Amino acid sequence: MQIDRKRLFEIIEKSEEEDTIGHIYDIGMIVVIILSLVPLAFKTEYLLFMVIDKAAAVIFIIDYLFRWITADYKYNSHSAASFIRYPFSAMAIIDLLSILPSLTVVSRGFKVLRVLRMLRAMRVFRIFKGLRYSRSFEIIMNVVRRSKRALIAVGTLALGYILVAALIIFNVEPDSFNTFFDAVYWATVSLTTVGYGDIYPVSVMGRTITMVSSIFGIAIVALPAGVITAGYMAELQQQNLMDEKIAVEDTIRNRTF
Repeated sequence: MQIDRKRLFEIIEKSEEEDTIGHIYDIGMIVVIILSLVPLAFKTEYLLFMVIDKAAAVIFIIDYLFRWITADYKYNSHSAASFIRYPFSAMAIIDLLSILPSLTVVSRGFKVLRVLRMLRAMRVFRIFKGLRYSRSFEIIMNVVRRSKRALIAVGTLALGYILVAALIIFNVEPDSFNTFFDAVYWATVSLTTVGYGDIYPVSVMGRTITMVSSIFGIAIVALPAGVITAGYMAELQQQNLMDEKIAVEDTIRNRTF
């Protein structure tokens, strides 16, 4: 039974190059994910779309259970803690969110229908299941993981600047901002240089603060882009070196045989 579960884990996780069954499973899951998103492009509920949705939900449930019962191999720990830990992992939560809307019981109540419509929109999370099979996504995740401290520092700086700017503008122009949340909203759109124009200062001091906030916003918003770009280039270089190393080892191995 242990051997069967280990083989199941090898199949459902990102397969190796020589694992044909694993490749078939990956391609099949991507096809199911794409098909499950097709109904979201139409307002009319067709019978075919309902069948696709239910069938996809069943497949996703089976996939979720497979990953749950092999969680000990995923975390390299054959203990009960692995099975408790897995449902709280990021990908497991995404999987669960992609399944729940299809299990919602339809009611004729207006309020229930509004909640149901909102839950149907949550099925968009299914697109993130496909990221599990993407090497590009793996590279991006490695970049984010390695640049975590720099990104946290930039995020903290941006958050602090938003709160300080909001406090200043809220006290400079109390008539233009009814609540502190309005000031935070204004500071956020000013920091990102979006500026919707629905809330804006009218005094000379308030407009001066807005200009300064927008100028600083350009610099603060550019910081994470630079961090991610530098990390992405370094990760690509490392991946290329690994590919070249594998290619050289394969060449030596073939010559040996």
